Amino acid sequence: MKKHPNKYVRKELSAPDQAYVSDITYVESEEGVHYLSLVTDAYSRKIVGYKLSLDMKAENVVQAFEKAVKGKYYKNQLMHHSDRGSQYCSERYQSSLRRHGVVPSMTDGYDCYQNALAERVNGILKQEFLLYKCKTFKELKALIKESIRLYNECRPHLSLGMKTPDEVHKKGQLLT
Repeated sequence: MKKHPNKYVRKELSAPDQAYVSDITYVESEEGVHYLSLVTDAYSRKIVGYKLSLDMKAENVVQAFEKAVKGKYYKNQLMHHSDRGSQYCSERYQSSLRRHGVVPSMTDGYDCYQNALAERVNGILKQEFLLYKCKTFKELKALIKESIRLYNECRPHLSLGMKTPDEVHKKGQLLT
């Protein structure tokens, strides 16, 4: 189990794909509790990777991260920031970070404010989009996919000058 210092707190961002923040939140259907792993670009607030799963295994957060990195467009040095959950500290996750040359960063302890952006995105999805309990996991998966599309493409953010995450992400500086 590997832990890293909080480098994100001092990170100045000027373009997309410089820092990703991640977290896991629970969501429910009538079939039970499920887990949503999210990866968000810290500059544009765009959800760039996600995975809905039946459990909290490290493999699920790895799949969300791999999806995010696969879609990475800008050639910036990437930092990944998360809490110190066992999934993020696991060798499986750390190996994925190393394989992609990503600089790891973690909260100093269990202070949710040190991962506030990831927590905020969780809250927005749950409070604005995931408003009713789906009957099945399959139905919930479709609702989450659509909710993330709407969040990225249609929901303006005050912190982004009333632009959507997708608009800001697409207009970022392409660095080589």
